[in-house]
Amino acid sequence: QVQLVESGGGLVQAGGSLRLSCVDSGRIFGNYAVGWFRQAPGKEREFVGIINLNGGSTRYADSVKGRFTISRIKDENTVYLQMHRLKPEDTAVYYCAVTHIFGSSAGADFASWGQGTQVTVSS
Repeated sequence: QVQLVESGGGLVQAGGSLRLSCVDSGRIFGNYAVGWFRQAPGKEREFVGIINLNGGSTRYADSVKGRFTISRIKDENTVYLQMHRLKPEDTAVYYCAVTHIFGSSAGADFASWGQGTQVTVSS
């Protein structure tokens, strides 16, 4: 069973960086692509990006392309979301989840959502 735990969120000034982690305590991460989503107060959940099961391919939302990078360390059973040049509009709770559909950006195609980690970017 996949059990995901996100961490690494916090408060950062605009222009700063944060790295979020997503760890699978069930240790079967390697069978799935892993996506990151975010949800700001009063807004719909938004796709951020995804990495395929072997880490060789990634896709990103246009809003974060060039600023965010997803990577995965298979031996550590961890997926990272490195965020640079953060903006106040990046403020949200960030979630990771798994899917067998690398081409999907729809939350309904993802499962085993973590509890989320709060990222707050001050202006």
